[in-house]
Amino acid sequence: MTVGLSKSFMPPAGSVVAGALANAAPPVTGVAVRETLQRQFVFIEDGRLQDAPTVRQLLRHLEPVRTREPSQRIMARFSEDAALYALPVLDDEGKPVALVDRKHFMEFFSKPFSQELFRRRSVRDLIEHKEFGGAAPIVVDEGCSIEDVAQIILASGMHHMLTGFLVCSAGRYEGMANGHDLLNMITQRKQAELYYMAHYDHLTGIPNRILLADRIEQACREAERNGDMLAVLFIDVDRFKHINDSLGHSAGDEVLRKVVERITASARRSDTVARLAGDEFVILMENVSDPSLVELVATRLVKAMRAPIEVAGHSVVATVSIGSAIYPHDETRVAALITKADAAMYEAKARGRNGYRRYTTATTVYNPAIISLEAELRKAIEQEALELHYQPLVHLADGSVFGVEALARWQHPQRGRISPAQFIQIAEESGLIIPLGEWALRHALRRLKTWNEAGVPPLRMSINISALQLQRRGFPDFLGAQMRECGVDPRYIELELTETALMHDIDEVMATLNKIKALGVSLAIDDFGTGFSSLSYLRRFPVDRLKIDQSFVRGIESAPVNESIARAIVALAKSLSLDIIAEGIETPLECAVLQRIGCREGQGYLFGRPMAEPDLLAYLGAGRAPDPEKAAG
Repeated sequence: MTVGLSKSFMPPAGSVVAGALANAAPPVTGVAVRETLQRQFVFIEDGRLQDAPTVRQLLRHLEPVRTREPSQRIMARFSEDAALYALPVLDDEGKPVALVDRKHFMEFFSKPFSQELFRRRSVRDLIEHKEFGGAAPIVVDEGCSIEDVAQIILASGMHHMLTGFLVCSAGRYEGMANGHDLLNMITQRKQAELYYMAHYDHLTGIPNRILLADRIEQACREAERNGDMLAVLFIDVDRFKHINDSLGHSAGDEVLRKVVERITASARRSDTVARLAGDEFVILMENVSDPSLVELVATRLVKAMRAPIEVAGHSVVATVSIGSAIYPHDETRVAALITKADAAMYEAKARGRNGYRRYTTATTVYNPAIISLEAELRKAIEQEALELHYQPLVHLADGSVFGVEALARWQHPQRGRISPAQFIQIAEESGLIIPLGEWALRHALRRLKTWNEAGVPPLRMSINISALQLQRRGFPDFLGAQMRECGVDPRYIELELTETALMHDIDEVMATLNKIKALGVSLAIDDFGTGFSSLSYLRRFPVDRLKIDQSFVRGIESAPVNESIARAIVALAKSLSLDIIAEGIETPLECAVLQRIGCREGQGYLFGRPMAEPDLLAYLGAGRAPDPEKAAG
């Protein structure tokens, strides 16, 4: 029978081959594994598990016999070579027609009449004689995979494992392959698969946490011996959960694959890029002669991630926050080195995401083995142990205040200040963002009422609302009840929503937004430009203001691409009759550029950091009085 399959088969459970694979020794780890792979497992290359090898790699050329030759020629070949188990038989065109195995041949010729009748007759006469009764050979194309052949042998009879099978190219004989080599390669292939599954990420094909830990450990030993430095860059994709929730996991997976492509392109060829879990990645940089090389790679990656990713019909901007730690300068223990790089990454998130921070002794390190942040956060929310800080919203022309943005802050009794980037992310992943958001809304409205009663000129109170809050059917009713209880004017309340929150379920979100607008509250889209809302949907949403994300504001005077994006957002807002405000303004130059392109409102460290209530009131009393007309929008 002639077979040339492309579909991959695996040995059925309970089969001889499957049993041999199951009993194979499990792969070892560490340096021994790498050496074994280099010597034996040729199936993993550049972090990818190669396709199943073909029988071409098992091919051994064995001089065949022709059908016209006398049968005694086979007898002579078997006598000369005791290790010869079988001989291929070809016709005049070089095509295989039979495989004469040694055992069957010898048994037939042990009969006296057989030698007398067939010794001088042709091989064709022999194989066509009904009393010879040889089994049909297995003939496969040279491109047939080893797994296909294994399945064919199982279906045809295990005696083929001993006699072997014939290999052809375009129907012509190329050689033979034996069952021993086939079983050996299948076993090695299975070991390589098991190693790959244990040490590589199945989605992206890059090393996983286990392999990364091994490589960092080996790199640290090598650096210690040679007196070198190495660096670990901890990378987290900003707001990736929103992408998953809004576009689905399939699109989220595609985004992660694109992110890995950009991380790999930004790293050096000698660096290891690995995936820890979810949207967390690490770059291991060995032979770091100068710490500036680390910043160079990190900066290159931050810039590379600003370009949109096209996925599922949307343009997604998936920025990253990066933290680094250097061996042996910052840490000499592998686990602690990663922890410190992770802590530096959270500092980057706290500074507005889409940036890079290097670990310093002032960096707050969170050790999950010591304390469960989620449990502590749940307790803090229940006991109302958090507080709100307020960052001024100003008119750029004169710095006059017209409102504040309420921002949650957490001062832990034992650990001190917890970065919002840390606890907000945990709140979103655990679902605590709903009670946290409700607490922030109640507290902000009560403060607004207290300030009004104290004679403070009206301020616009801007409050962040999460996607999960917006998706709750009763949220508009909850908002209305809180406003009535506090007796505040809805004209001075603004809810900030992210683009991803709006894109979760368009029809349902639209109905919720209309109910909120009916209460007299204004709506703003926060971090505009980093999400993926389309213009057609933006026209339908009853929003009042777009907020330019700080990643486009930072260094705008020297980054033409940032100015171009900010200018486009301002033009878009004007075309839709929306107000525009920029966040993250830190320098007079940034403020000047924003004014030049038509942005009139802003917030940032240039005007004031988020501050506790007493500090805000002192700030307002120092000549930065609120503008009531502007506050009412």
